[in-house]
Amino acid sequence: MAAPVRIGTCSFADEALVTYWYPPGLPPRERLGWYAEHFSTVEIDSTYYRVPDAKMVEGWSSRTPEGFMLHIKAFGLMTRHPVRLEQVPPDLRDGLPVDDRGRVDRPSRELRAEVFRAFLEALEPLRAAGKLGGILFQMPPYVTWKPSSLSYLEWAREQVGDDAFLFEPRHRSWYEEGVRADLLRFLEERRMTWVVVDAPKTGAANVPDTLVAVTTPIAYVRFHGRNAATWNVRGGSAAQRFDHLYSESELREWVPNLRRLSDEAEEAYAYFNTNNQTNAVAQAPAGAELLRKLLAEGNVPSA
Repeated sequence: MAAPVRIGTCSFADEALVTYWYPPGLPPRERLGWYAEHFSTVEIDSTYYRVPDAKMVEGWSSRTPEGFMLHIKAFGLMTRHPVRLEQVPPDLRDGLPVDDRGRVDRPSRELRAEVFRAFLEALEPLRAAGKLGGILFQMPPYVTWKPSSLSYLEWAREQVGDDAFLFEPRHRSWYEEGVRADLLRFLEERRMTWVVVDAPKTGAANVPDTLVAVTTPIAYVRFHGRNAATWNVRGGSAAQRFDHLYSESELREWVPNLRRLSDEAEEAYAYFNTNNQTNAVAQAPAGAELLRKLLAEGNVPSA
């Protein structure tokens, strides 16, 4: 049977959701529970900036119903992004090399492994409740298709153990025609889930292409929007980069792809990373609701 496509948003606490989607005056601790009345899954992206603590994760678990699924974005140090020393938990800062801008600079794998352990231990409440979908490794644009990148991915996969490993590169070298078959085979052999993306159609090296494929029992799609004008604005925020309200025609293009992914996978997810607002409408939930409607019309199961 086809897997129902679980639809949700990247974050449940973005400013646009708080201002334009949640009921006015809803207390912060009640937001996730209200969100879970409308969607069956969420992607937690705040963990890219900080390693969560177990109390926070327990709150995510306790405020969501049985069967709700959360995917967690890996902390920046885990995906080879620059992070400031103060973003690292205090008990893990000793020995970390820091550059002249106060950023952790190329730590050893031994030190990086300590961060992995702390991150993974914090997720135990979700794991125990059966609500941990997987961990999203969104790599920076300077991580290109080359042996050293593959070596790091193999090492990171080993650290994650039995948890699902979701991989999203940001450099177009991973999408080249001569690379795709080797890439998908590499991921399949190591139980790493390929993340399918929808993004602006430009030739920029740091704008991912769309490669519809399944490499594990999980199908995973992220809708980043199609705003080419804001993608590479220097100093722009995430809300500006992903500022896009999907049209019906744009999402209708995805119905056949999601039908295929649903047929090939045991679990299927689609998340909207469009964390801004248009005419006082929060873009992410609006896109999610529209996609759900279109999938229903196309007889593609969703949840």
